[in-house]
Amino acid sequence: MFTGIVTDIGTITQLTQEGDLRVRIGCGYDTSRIDMGASIASDGVCLTVVDLGPDWYEVQVSGETVEMTNLSDWKVGRRVNLERALKVGDELGGHIVSGHVDGVAEVIAMHDEGDSTRVTLRAPKALARFIAPKGSVALNGTSLTVNEVDGCDFGINFIPHTKVATTWGDVAVGDRINLEIDTLARYVARLAEMT
Repeated sequence: MFTGIVTDIGTITQLTQEGDLRVRIGCGYDTSRIDMGASIASDGVCLTVVDLGPDWYEVQVSGETVEMTNLSDWKVGRRVNLERALKVGDELGGHIVSGHVDGVAEVIAMHDEGDSTRVTLRAPKALARFIAPKGSVALNGTSLTVNEVDGCDFGINFIPHTKVATTWGDVAVGDRINLEIDTLARYVARLAEMT
């Protein structure tokens, strides 16, 4: 489990296609404190650590994960949002995030509002019904509040801190973004279907 509060920005340093995709991510974490098999959300995707070095970790990514996320867009040099898994007693500053990406949204518009940036994204139709104004979503692993919803389109506002502390300062129209809908929304919808 994660909170969607990004704690480091990593850099993709190596991509190797073996049976699965193997990715080396450079990071600022003290890797001596990361266990083999640990989960780290990398742009919102919960990935398992399979190797470690002094300032990097490696993960293996299945074909299904590549297909369901924006990982097919990853290139050497790309910056990614990172978050270590929650420990009992950690502050829950965002919302409950599983790291199981539901699909990919597309950035369709951006404009500045004061010092902040308003970003409009388009969700896949099957996921749009789970996105509600003032509800939560995780986008590239960042816990965010939805401002407005219009069909499959929804708006997010990024304050200057978020643009510096995450990779959201790098975003551009046309970017594909990992989308995880709010777990509570998923269960409420499922319960409604059963009644």
